[in-house]
Amino acid sequence: RQYQLMTEHGIYEKPDFEELDTLDYKNARIVFQGTEGAYTQLALKQYFGEDAGNSYHVETWRDAMEAIARGDADYAVLPIENSSAGIVSENYDLMVEYGHCIVGEQIIKIEHALLGVPGAKLSDITDVYSHPQALMQCSVFLNDNGLKQISVENTAVAAKRVVKEGDKSQAAIASEIAGQLYGLELLKPSIQNNQGNTTRFVILANRKVYQKAAGKISLCFELPHTSGSLYNMLGNFIFNHVNMIMIESRPIPGKNWEYRFFVDFEGNLNDPAVQNALRGLSEETTRLQILGNYEA
Repeated sequence: RQYQLMTEHGIYEKPDFEELDTLDYKNARIVFQGTEGAYTQLALKQYFGEDAGNSYHVETWRDAMEAIARGDADYAVLPIENSSAGIVSENYDLMVEYGHCIVGEQIIKIEHALLGVPGAKLSDITDVYSHPQALMQCSVFLNDNGLKQISVENTAVAAKRVVKEGDKSQAAIASEIAGQLYGLELLKPSIQNNQGNTTRFVILANRKVYQKAAGKISLCFELPHTSGSLYNMLGNFIFNHVNMIMIESRPIPGKNWEYRFFVDFEGNLNDPAVQNALRGLSEETTRLQILGNYEA
């Protein structure tokens, strides 16, 4: 109630985000990690549609974050969470480090295929290359068939490597589209553990903006290392009737056994209930960072 009264009397510093009617993606420069045929590129094309023509790829997720930090790109597309394998922890940490703003998200269905060189058969395969997340998502098939798992930077990179090696004993886990792009043989479709396997990608920009229609907020916070601190923080959502969608924790670098928490919840930065919850969080956390307000 104290926070409500303070907000009503203007004793509240609204987050430093600019509200826009809509985001203009025309002629936008868009960067993604991987190479042609990567799942991130598929997410990029689904999100940006016809405005995705001016896109390019880089080698690592950090390279993508650097690209928008320097202004070489307007937007970056990064995977953040998979329905089977969980969060992409490195990208959560990079969002905190760089402070870029989430302006959108795209969820796509992930169907992993086992791809080999032309003429290869499933019985020929001994070694399988793919991104660590893809290997985890196909662990049942790989373990049942006794296949050696080798991690590479990206699923499409794995496909390119198998093409380059030209070895019938090697295969890649990637999309069927990547297989067609690089001329690989489809040895086995849909080998993921979960047939409803999906990945959530976020669209990041190097400016703090949100659209009027935005209905989802992502933030992270750090807490005093005391009994009940997380319980008290969650009270700011409960008593303001704000619906929390997700909570995840990551270790704080340099502080053994202390964690920062990532939370997604429904709302817009203009909502009084959201403003009140954020006011409480800002007063009671040791660090609060709003990662973005965007359309779900």
